[in-house]
Amino acid sequence: MIDRYSLPEMDQVWNEKNKFDYWLEIEIAVCEAMAELDQMPKQVVTKIKDNAQFTVKRIKEIEAETRHDMLAFLGAVKENLGEESKYIHKGLTSSDIKDTARAMQLKEATELIIDDLDSLAEALAKQAKKYKMRVMIGRTHGVHAEPVTLGLKFANWYSEIKRHQERAEGLLERVSVGKISGAVGTFANIDPEVEKLACEKLDLKPAAISSQILQRDRHAEFLSVMANIASSLDKFATEIRNLQRTDILEVEESFKKGQKGSSAMPHKKNPIVCERVSGLSRVVKSNAQTGYENVNLWHERDLTHSSAERVVLPDSSTLVDYMLTKFEDVVYELGVHEDNMQDNLEKTNGLIFSQKVMLNLVDKGMLREEAYDIAQRNAMKAWEEDQSFKELLLADDELLEYLNEEEVEEIFDYSYHLQNIDTIYQRLGLE
Repeated sequence: MIDRYSLPEMDQVWNEKNKFDYWLEIEIAVCEAMAELDQMPKQVVTKIKDNAQFTVKRIKEIEAETRHDMLAFLGAVKENLGEESKYIHKGLTSSDIKDTARAMQLKEATELIIDDLDSLAEALAKQAKKYKMRVMIGRTHGVHAEPVTLGLKFANWYSEIKRHQERAEGLLERVSVGKISGAVGTFANIDPEVEKLACEKLDLKPAAISSQILQRDRHAEFLSVMANIASSLDKFATEIRNLQRTDILEVEESFKKGQKGSSAMPHKKNPIVCERVSGLSRVVKSNAQTGYENVNLWHERDLTHSSAERVVLPDSSTLVDYMLTKFEDVVYELGVHEDNMQDNLEKTNGLIFSQKVMLNLVDKGMLREEAYDIAQRNAMKAWEEDQSFKELLLADDELLEYLNEEEVEEIFDYSYHLQNIDTIYQRLGLE
């Protein structure tokens, strides 16, 4: 019988031997279904299962002459059979086999991606818990905003990966669909019950309707999900790259013993894996466009999708599998510089508490516009003259009509910004 992999790695999913193994598995499943429906002698199926085989080399030799891969495959298989060979591929068209095999490949690829997502989610959850209360500056527009925690960054990424898991689970159902409906999908030469039974044997659902092919919105969705995952990984990697900048240096990729960062500058430690992830994401995202273009084919089918799919489907799934695995390593091995986080928090002399100043004044009865002006006036002076925001507030007579010294001191407390983090974690199931 066919040598199958239990849970193949991504390169095995898409290699040529695996593809031809699937083709033969489908041909045999169709024969078994026909025999069960008394449309083929059962002893014929036994002979086919015992003797049907091929080598990739022989398929290629035949294809060099026929210039048709399915006929070359069938020729190689039938060389090992006798009279029973006439039952192989009976009533079928090439796409019955190719599209059903591709569905099996997409199913396996999606299962591997789901496993990768599970593993990355676990890594992010661990880091989210570990750094739950590690205060650092939050940035909007690249500018210091208000305090957040490193744990919240990981928790946000965790939530995003969980959404990708949900998308991938839905995708798995929609790509795990086969078709054995004949030349233009009318079942003119094949019994619909054969399709149903054969797909059951292959652990697929039969398409409710097909033309000569499975409709390419399924494949476009696959490439879209891959692109969406790649986009998130690009975002995560970009955040780490920014936080590793010399002028920030709050986190950094691990740097192994003996590793070199630059051929010219021995001091360099570069975020090379994150840069690789960002670069590869561009390939995966561009491949999604090809998937959308492949949805529109002439009439019951043309061949414009085929050549492109042979590139973009294996490439996108292989790249995303690689990117997820590599980024998981980055997460687990990430260097965290808590001292720099603290230094950066204090870099603006307390300006990050400006909103709290404004809100406290409003709570005391001041109009919001007036409170904003007082907070901004002192903030701009602190920024331009490199002075303590708190000390300027304590010297502002207009402000002191509403807030006393103790109340001003209480504003500059990081714990205020952490008071609802437990609630966020509970929502995410990260308690």
